[in-house]
Amino acid sequence: MTTLLDAQGLEIVHAGHRTRLKWHRLRKRFADPLFSAEVMAEGFAAGASMELDLRVRADGGFVVLHDEELEGETTGRGPIAGSSIGHLRDIRMQEGGRPLILSEDLAAMMQSTHPAALLQFDMKDDYETIGAKGIEHLAEHFRDIAASVIVSGGSLDLIVAVKEKLPHLLRGIDPTDKLYEIGKAGGWKAVEVELRADLSGPTEPDTIYLHWPLILNAAKEGLDMIALCQDHGKRVDAWTFTLKNPEAGFSEEEWQNFSALMALKPDQITTDEAPATERAWRLRVAS
Repeated sequence: MTTLLDAQGLEIVHAGHRTRLKWHRLRKRFADPLFSAEVMAEGFAAGASMELDLRVRADGGFVVLHDEELEGETTGRGPIAGSSIGHLRDIRMQEGGRPLILSEDLAAMMQSTHPAALLQFDMKDDYETIGAKGIEHLAEHFRDIAASVIVSGGSLDLIVAVKEKLPHLLRGIDPTDKLYEIGKAGGWKAVEVELRADLSGPTEPDTIYLHWPLILNAAKEGLDMIALCQDHGKRVDAWTFTLKNPEAGFSEEEWQNFSALMALKPDQITTDEAPATERAWRLRVAS
């Protein structure tokens, strides 16, 4: 039987384990516009897990964008870190001429949400760039919100600062790039040692974000990164698995990879095609 949750691409239940499907860059489907407030509102109502990227502004507030410069995603030009809130309100997303989402807008939207909704703030700047002013802005605007928030980033100093200033927010770290480099230099044992250090490190993370091919490559060599993290009481998000042809479902190669990933029981999989992935999984399992 198809439930409402199944139709909405929120999760897959397999072998008694629940794996959430996280909407990457606020996209329920790849055809959705990047960082859409409408899709975010839909996700808040449905109880979805969603991710967006944040860049710091000149005043210490934030804007929902991925790139360091305005050119790639918007009608503006120049570095976001040097842009005022007034300037950012005047420019538009290149897709559809939509206004940018500022952190103040986010805080207002998050006053009423489904209790299961989870929004990941993926911080694209380091602590040096964001500074105490940026952390203070987060504390001021996201102290009393209804939705659950998890703050993630590559900068461990930043995540520690968030822990100290906003202890009620969840925290996530993504050691993927570092682990790839360590693996090249020292092999999988060195990767395991570094990952263990991160799991017990000062960020005290709730979730570990790992590139799904890294997870599968490690598993083939006998290192179950997901089990290691879960043994430390951490959740694992495997990113970003997006079907090349959402209407057709899994190719054979995609199915081999996705089913191998699901067998390792990740807590969450990041995707740009959440409903199509859930639908393709259900059809494969049924057949």
